[in-house]
Amino acid sequence: MRYRLSIVAWLLLIVGLTACRAEENGQAEYAATYRIYYLNSSMTALSPQEYGTNTVTGDQVIGELMDQFLTAPNDVENQVALPGAVSYQGFKQEDRVLNLYFDAAYGNPTIMDPTREILCRAALTKTMTQIDGVDYISIYTGDQPLLNWDGNPAGLLADADFIESISDVNTFERSQLKLFFADETGSRLVEEDREVVHSLNTSLERLVVEEVLKGPQMEGRYAVVPPDVKLLNLSVNENVCYINFDASFLTSLAEVKEYIPIYAIVNSLCQLPTVSRVQFTVNGSSDVMFRDAVSLNTQFEKNMEIGEENE
Repeated sequence: MRYRLSIVAWLLLIVGLTACRAEENGQAEYAATYRIYYLNSSMTALSPQEYGTNTVTGDQVIGELMDQFLTAPNDVENQVALPGAVSYQGFKQEDRVLNLYFDAAYGNPTIMDPTREILCRAALTKTMTQIDGVDYISIYTGDQPLLNWDGNPAGLLADADFIESISDVNTFERSQLKLFFADETGSRLVEEDREVVHSLNTSLERLVVEEVLKGPQMEGRYAVVPPDVKLLNLSVNENVCYINFDASFLTSLAEVKEYIPIYAIVNSLCQLPTVSRVQFTVNGSSDVMFRDAVSLNTQFEKNMEIGEENE
């Protein structure tokens, strides 16, 4: 009996020592590992750090990751993305959207300049959308939805809205886009080549849609959607671009045929190598008839011959 107890004690000692060495070497096993996104010392780039936890319950994971997000990292070269003057007030999850609430200081440019706010927005999105069941976040400031610099709602934010290598927000590049708009009859599509200077932290898919919404710049081309249409969020998964508009997308432009707005956006997006199909939703729902003629409950592929049947 004493021999058996000695073996058990020896085994327990070995296990204990192994666990201690694993923890000392940073190899402790956790139920889940996440990346907490901080800012580098110059506040020009995101700096992720791994964080392990045994917490598995949804709300508890959200709370724990937010605690880490708001806590200064051990690495003195990094810092929290949210300024100390901004107060985090809590969260509420609705389906696959995580609403994050801050006081009005978040939207105050004298407290958090636009450059830092974009980085903080990206850090929040990339940190929280790692959680199972959270596909999007929505930021509220003083109980009001966060607005972009142009006064439009920032809307739902997805990981795909920010490129993986997000870095200096003051870095820009030029991109050549091929966009599609309506011809003078409103029944055919005509293309427009456009050079756009944009932030490296804006995905090309979002850029294309935003440029289509702005309307044409060349003569002989006409807008395909009303000027007040809001892009709520956009994501790409397995070459499918998912676009969510507000209800104003359904407003009719009388001079444009019902299929023109759909394929102007689809054909423009499908010029990118990352997109082969497009799924539209309106306020999160695809169970919608666009102008009582086109069902959005499908994935659209490009159609470069659109309108020829009307000749």
